[in-house]
Amino acid sequence: MANVRDLKKDINYVLGDIIEAVYVWEMENTDKDTKESEAIIDEAIETFDVLIAKVNAKDVERPKAHFKAINLELEEKGKALIEKINKLS
Repeated sequence: MANVRDLKKDINYVLGDIIEAVYVWEMENTDKDTKESEAIIDEAIETFDVLIAKVNAKDVERPKAHFKAINLELEEKGKALIEKINKLS
């Protein structure tokens, strides 16, 4: 992990790209219901808020391990959201 600023950028880019992918899906599928896609966007925003709060947490005993765990959580949540996008019908 390079630094906190890069981790924040990664969180922003990954979740921003996921939200953008949902918007693209909605534009391509105007005839379909958007409740599921809106739920994915809401989940991405919630994930963003949680991860940024963890990054900004003070009094962390082992910073490297803490930030590595956040990075792994971002990966897991990002993959799960991408799978949900792929399952949209």
